[in-house]
Amino acid sequence: MITVGYCKQFARYNRWQNESVYAAAATLPDGIRKRNMGAFFKSIHATFNHLIVADYLWLSRLDGEPCEVRALDEELYGDFDELRKQRHFTDDRLDRIVSRLTDEALAGDLTYRRMSGNGDQVTTPLTLVFMHLFNHQTHHRGQVSTLLMQCGVDVGRTDLAWLPADFSSPVFGK
Repeated sequence: MITVGYCKQFARYNRWQNESVYAAAATLPDGIRKRNMGAFFKSIHATFNHLIVADYLWLSRLDGEPCEVRALDEELYGDFDELRKQRHFTDDRLDRIVSRLTDEALAGDLTYRRMSGNGDQVTTPLTLVFMHLFNHQTHHRGQVSTLLMQCGVDVGRTDLAWLPADFSSPVFGK
């Protein structure tokens, strides 16, 4: 069963891991981060962009803020420093959404229009939306971690069990 506590824990984990992979990627020159390395979204930078795009879509569905994303592979930020800053803001936004969650709300559904296909309207249990959001982040960060390892950069520990007890979110702490 997905709970509010689960969502808070995974939001903390996402922030921790996003900070880790971005710090690791920052050690590389821009040309390496943007080099086509054969990944689904080609490069480290493009994979980071995709994660921001997907998060913008899901978060806008959750909080009702407008989203101007046009494609899942859209490059929103060509500059790495700006991309990293936007990642931080996006993690803050996720934290705010999760901090307002209640068990009652989490037991409900989310109705939205799909971006892919013909834009069908679908209704999905909110628990599944959050599971997907967190799983999607983990999936693509795993791809980035592999690409970074291929560049000789170790991102360090990535397992949830290693989430530092003192690692806190600016919105809801530990």
